[in-house]
Amino acid sequence: MDFKLPNLGDGVEKAIVSTIFVGVGDAVKLDQPIMELETDKAVAPIPATVEGKITAILVKEGDTVATGNHVVTIETNGGAPQEPVAQNTAPPQAAPIQPSVQTPVPVATQAQPVQPATTITPMVANSAQGFSSPTGAEPPCAPSIRKLAYDLGLNLSLIQGSGRGGRILRSDIRQYIQYLQQLSVTPQQPQPVETTASTPAPKKSESIDFSKWGPVQEENVSMMRQKIAEKMTESWTQVPHVTQFGEADITDLMDLRKKYNPIYEKQSAKITVTVFAIKAIVAALKAFPVFNSSYDTEKQVIVYKDYYHCGIAVDTEYGLVVPVIRDVDKKSVLELSQELQQVAEKARDRKLSIDDMRGGTFTISNLGGLNAGPFTPIVNTPEVGIIGMGRGEYKPVINPKTKKGKIRLFLPLCLSYDHRVIDGADGARFINTFIQALQEFPESELEGVE
Repeated sequence: MDFKLPNLGDGVEKAIVSTIFVGVGDAVKLDQPIMELETDKAVAPIPATVEGKITAILVKEGDTVATGNHVVTIETNGGAPQEPVAQNTAPPQAAPIQPSVQTPVPVATQAQPVQPATTITPMVANSAQGFSSPTGAEPPCAPSIRKLAYDLGLNLSLIQGSGRGGRILRSDIRQYIQYLQQLSVTPQQPQPVETTASTPAPKKSESIDFSKWGPVQEENVSMMRQKIAEKMTESWTQVPHVTQFGEADITDLMDLRKKYNPIYEKQSAKITVTVFAIKAIVAALKAFPVFNSSYDTEKQVIVYKDYYHCGIAVDTEYGLVVPVIRDVDKKSVLELSQELQQVAEKARDRKLSIDDMRGGTFTISNLGGLNAGPFTPIVNTPEVGIIGMGRGEYKPVINPKTKKGKIRLFLPLCLSYDHRVIDGADGARFINTFIQALQEFPESELEGVE
């Protein structure tokens, strides 16, 4: 049988073959891993769906593959093949049902956009998702938008979406119609409406031959690094960032840490500044719920979440990953200490699943352990806020009344947030609340562990 890759998860279109465990002639058992794929910051093992013998391997390590690609051939032992399922990925989605008969749909008769050799082509019925272009390309958009385009006779492949990942929004449909109407009124000198939908996509940077000036070395960009680049570019270009700086006096907090860490170590836990930050951030999120929200640009609504899932930026030799600790408001310092250690180990061992890195409501990035000072973290969309922590510094504090000073330890803080949703005044209030929660951290939160 031809073994094809299963659905790799929601939003995952391709992956890189990182390891192949079998060779031609090898016998495989049901559910035995035959290869590993690097996808969306995770490594996902792909199991065999039948028992048999490997007769051909059609990919090699380092190849890029996609859902449905034929990767190996297995000579079965007569068992019925099962539907392949990728491990450690998001639940697979049902594949679109391909119609046996394709029915042309009428298209608009208005003037077409002025682009050389561009014509409006008929759309094709698709029984599962509505309508698509005959080229097979599926422009990303909601089913309601696809239905609207069909009703209006518009070809979605001619409309550039302004949403995340080029997603076509209702506003893009409206602006495209206005564009067509303008062309029909002034066909001699059409002027495109200056909107995001009609703005050409930015050009890719030109490849430069750096070897002209001296020796160079090239390294292929891993799938993980590609995803990081894509995610950071998307966040930086679509989210107007503001970064608010502050610092917290954590002298007393570090005294508590020193007092209780020996007790926690007996429970295979270690209290860190990040653990304190998780507890303090919940207090700030509850005081300012807008920081625990997401901005839905398609629906034009702010989604407030009644749960608190904290993303923790983890540095690994493969790149930055952000596993999510869920329901942090319901967990003790001991539980958070243990779970933080567990997710960090999973991240460094590349055992995180895609679901392990989704669903966060706010992110914490701590670079203090790398001896770094203040920095400007980038919002981890679709969240609207992230706080960065640098290396603590000892500073003198002078009492204005007695004129006497003492040395205190201060933690530099950097709060970046989405200015579409959050105003500067609330940014200042939020970071001050977070600082207060750190400086007044109750010792009772640490008690009760033996």
